Amino acid sequence: MSEILTIESLDNEARGIARRDGKAIFVEGALPGERVEANIFRKKPSYENARAERILKQSFMRVEPKCPNYGVCGGCAMQHLEPSAQVAVKQRTLEDNFKHIAKLAIPQVLPAIYGPTWGYRFRARLSVRYVRKKDSVLIGFRERRGSYVVDMKECLVLPKSVSDLLLPLRQLIGDLTIKEAVPQIEVAVGDECIVLALRHMEPLIAEDIAKLEAFAAQYHVVWWTQAKGPDTLKPLHSEDEHRLAYSLPQFGLRMHYKPSDFTQVNYYINRSLIAKALSLLAVQATDRVADLFCGLGNFTLPLATQAREVVGIEGSSTLTDRALAAARDHHLETKTKFSTLNLFDVDVEWLRDLGYFDRMLIDPPREGAFAVAKALAQLQENERPKRIVYVSCNPATLARDAGVLVKQGGYRLVSAGVVNMFPHTAHVESIAVFEWHEGDQIPEPQADDEILLDDATTGEASTDE
Repeated sequence: MSEILTIESLDNEARGIARRDGKAIFVEGALPGERVEANIFRKKPSYENARAERILKQSFMRVEPKCPNYGVCGGCAMQHLEPSAQVAVKQRTLEDNFKHIAKLAIPQVLPAIYGPTWGYRFRARLSVRYVRKKDSVLIGFRERRGSYVVDMKECLVLPKSVSDLLLPLRQLIGDLTIKEAVPQIEVAVGDECIVLALRHMEPLIAEDIAKLEAFAAQYHVVWWTQAKGPDTLKPLHSEDEHRLAYSLPQFGLRMHYKPSDFTQVNYYINRSLIAKALSLLAVQATDRVADLFCGLGNFTLPLATQAREVVGIEGSSTLTDRALAAARDHHLETKTKFSTLNLFDVDVEWLRDLGYFDRMLIDPPREGAFAVAKALAQLQENERPKRIVYVSCNPATLARDAGVLVKQGGYRLVSAGVVNMFPHTAHVESIAVFEWHEGDQIPEPQADDEILLDDATTGEASTDE
């Protein structure tokens, strides 16, 4: 069913929003100010979903998508929007979340952190599918609204060195004896090598291993294999185990990791983000700093080059053990401590037991740091970190936690802004700064201060099923 619609704004998934008799219609591929002919493909009592089929009046922000897979591939949602406008949309999304969830205005909007818009994705999980009827292999991202693998011959958000491997990889997988038992290839691009982690549901025989080795020699890649769960991931050759790393040259650091480890997808932005976070934290040489959700020490080790002591806390002992090993490799073990703790289930007594921190950096996953925010809000005046920098990959949970820090804890929201970690996608990375000053008044808890999220907690739009 087609309908002529006028687009008023964008939602947080880069869909145009039109209205009919007050009912929201979310239109894929449409931009604010445009008049489009749209196909309605889903109707619900409170909203409808549609797809723009024809642009009748075009926005000045519209550009021609550069990637031949755009519109089918589920990897990108904003290629039809000019890159600087993408950043503006994400900033608006951040401000709207603060306004509607936390009932807060951002006092100072930080300049956006952004970098290259193409070839930035140094981490990717590529789906693999052998099509028996065609005796061919597909390798790439999945379709936008389905489970099928896109027929990708190139991908412009991947580094060219990886994009150029897509067709050779098809040929390689098609030649393996286990071609029907390979569901995915994990890609990790380090500063000296490309690692391809092959997930295989059946054992590799000698003939398959020889073909992987020949491919590695020809295309200068390193193979890892995974036969079952994550603990079975290993390099095809043991001497390649420690080759994967990324550099933080401004801090004199080189961070080793495994293909399955969480590291930031965009290394250009990661470097800028670390530098910006430390600048906003304003660390002094005498400071004791906490790095919560520290992972492999992406922020901990740079902080240790500036502070008296840094305590990194993470929920996985595997990660904290490796973070400590990285600190030792860089001769920072005397300035760092690591602790394993479930940060989604902490209270104020736990926080007190850690001792006083002058500064705190929080970098949680999408679920946010609700328990940490509540614990901070309950500290006494002399127990509080004077400055908190919160790095977020979900503006909804950031806004929720900001509401707790400000309305229940008396912290001041100083500034916030977006980080364009994923150009051409609707993903919003952001950073916010909170301050506490001696003599600030801690508010009395009020019943309406409790800030809860429903769909926003998981990062899913409320319009989705």
